[in-house]
Formats: sequence, C-alpha cells, structure tokens
Amino acid sequence: MKPVSVWLDEYAESHQHPFNVIIHTICVPLIMLSLVSLLSTISIDSVLLENFYNLNHLGTVLMLLALVYYFFLSIPFFAGMIPVTVMLILGTQWLASFSIPLWQLSLIIFVAAWIGQFYGHKVEGKKPSFFKDLQFLL
Repeated sequence: MKPVSVWLDEYAESHQHPFNVIIHTICVPLIMLSLVSLLSTISIDSVLLENFYNLNHLGTVLMLLALVYYFFLSIPFFAGMIPVTVMLILGTQWLASFSIPLWQLSLIIFVAAWIGQFYGHKVEGKKPSFFKDLQFLL
C-alpha cells in the first residue's frame, strides 16, 4: 500500500483549480452520504449490531470497512474518519426522516453530486484521479 503522502500528492495534481476544490468539498461528502444512505436501506442480520437496529444495515458495513482501510493507510486519517463516520450515520438518519423514500433521495443526491464532480473536473481540465486508480474513490 502506498504511503498516504503519495496518495495526497497524486490527488492534488488533478485538484488545483479553486472552483474544482470547492465542488469537491461539497460533492465528495454528499456522494459518501448518498452511498451510506442507499446501503442503509438494505438490512443485514448481524449479531454484532442486533441491539442497534438503526445501524444493522450495509451502510454501516461500508463505513466499518472504510475505517479498516484508513486504519492501515494512516492512523491520523483513521482517527479523522471516526467523526466523519458518525456524521454520515446521523446524516442518513436525518435523510430518512424526509417524506421521499430514502433510496430515491439517496439516488438523486448521488447523481447530482457526481454531475458536480465531473463538471469540476471539466473546469479543472484534468480527469478524475480514480480513472488512474480506483483506490482514489476511498
């Protein structure tokens, strides 16, 4: 696994334009929120989470796997992802309170945020980093 500094340097290469940076600051968390929310509509029967009915879904599994990835990538990143994980779970619960079905709202957010991402890269004039390596999606 590459050191975190190499990942950040490579990522920074295609994220120089201030508008693209703003777009990514908004859209990346929205994409993650939409994924966790969409996956939260798929319940699992986990013994570990059976006492936490609102966490017993694939969205939680995604976040736990991401935390494991960040743990091995960088302890400071792992520590930083813990509050992000909590915010994503709380954001998912907030989105579930709307009258529109959660899967539909998640899909709308996902598509809109990706459109924003690709527009930001059009302004930047460079392809998204994940075209080079899918691990950039994490």
